[in-house]
Amino acid sequence: MDILIYGTINSVTLALYALGFALVYGVSRLPNFAHGAIYVLSGFIAWSAFNTLGLNYLLSIVLTMLITALIGSAIYMLFLIRVRGMAISEIIASYAIALAILEGLRWKGFKGMTYTLPVFIEGSTSIAGVSVDYQRLLVVGVGAALVAFLWVFTHHTRIGLALRGMAQDERAALMLGIDSDVMAVVAMGLGSMLAALAALMLLPLGNIVVESGYNVLILAIAVCIVGGIGSWAGAVMAAFLIGFAQILTVVYLGAHYQMVVALLAIILTLILKPSGLFGQQKELEERV
Repeated sequence: MDILIYGTINSVTLALYALGFALVYGVSRLPNFAHGAIYVLSGFIAWSAFNTLGLNYLLSIVLTMLITALIGSAIYMLFLIRVRGMAISEIIASYAIALAILEGLRWKGFKGMTYTLPVFIEGSTSIAGVSVDYQRLLVVGVGAALVAFLWVFTHHTRIGLALRGMAQDERAALMLGIDSDVMAVVAMGLGSMLAALAALMLLPLGNIVVESGYNVLILAIAVCIVGGIGSWAGAVMAAFLIGFAQILTVVYLGAHYQMVVALLAIILTLILKPSGLFGQQKELEERV
């Protein structure tokens, strides 16, 4: 039961990490390598609003998500729009922005184990004899609600349908009058908000440290590659595959092998099925 319960929690955690990255790439075909940096930055913004400015915690959360959405949109409008369509330049530019954010935070003194966010619900309960904190149960509930919300948003709202149109066929969407740059700005804003939501749900379980930005980026990329880059359903499915694989590895090998599982998943997927579980990229035999 502990493998089942904590495997589910870890899988939902990975899905929260990856959904923002998958959303941005799915709509604009833009690999946002600043995703992990935005995750950490939102944690520091929330901490500063709550501890330095003395704002109410709920107000700090709302303010953090709005600021993070503006930051994500600004990153696209100021930097990434200039290199859009140049795949290598997109990766280099977004990763350079990530380095500037993360190392800038480290330079300003945001390091060590002194920065934490309060949990939403304190305490724990027992499920089938397994002790689980309420915060982790809340993570599972929020993750499930987020997946449901994204499905409703992308199937029953005008903006969501426009995002789906860009993701499925950009040329057809352009012919229908949908502005690709506007949709990319919206996608970056929403993707950044999803990264902030993940941070606000998960950072209370530990400390806010700069290094977690790099880990979140690697895990998000692993989930998206295994699921198929650009596929939101694939990202959720891959999160469960990798999530349970990591928990089994912790139980039978050790906690320090968790990241090895993610990296191994990337390597095996690129060798055996480069398009991922639900990806739309052409396989090698199709290209030949």
